[in-house]
Amino acid sequence: MGVGSVGTRAWIVLMLGRDDRDPLFLQMKEAEASVLEPYLGRSEYVNHGRRVVEGQRLMQAASDIMLGWIRTTEWIDGVNRDFYVRQLWDGKGSAPVDVLGPDGLGRYGELCGWALARAHARSGDAVAIGTYLGAGNRFDRAMCAFADAYADQNERDYEALRQAADANRITVRTGL
Repeated sequence: MGVGSVGTRAWIVLMLGRDDRDPLFLQMKEAEASVLEPYLGRSEYVNHGRRVVEGQRLMQAASDIMLGWIRTTEWIDGVNRDFYVRQLWDGKGSAPVDVLGPDGLGRYGELCGWALARAHARSGDAVAIGTYLGAGNRFDRAMCAFADAYADQNERDYEALRQAADANRITVRTGL
């Protein structure tokens, strides 16, 4: 799981069909309030798991048929908690970015950007978004400035991590 899941509950659920050779693995991940709530107000969805699921359905051309949400009752720790549920896939496809040359890495970045833009375009009115952004390149320049600043911050964070590892303040292990 990604770093956004740190400190939240996540379970893997094994369900069996006809027999032991017919398994179905589900993942249940806790869904908490959106980080945007302090700025945009509460979600229209009472269940945070449903908010996550509805967002995924908006952005994905084909969603997991097992995608759903649940609210647990007090049986865990006395607190009602929201979860979203999806089928657990044991592998994810990706490009081997550690061996890509500059041209390949650039193309990979273009494809990732295209996929992200397509996903976000599914969640809104394309005409309204296009009108909001306008015909100029002001938004493009703002996104590039943000990306540059973000890359600079990543480099500073990596340097701080490397220095902490070199000083034996933390242990760093690569690979699995």
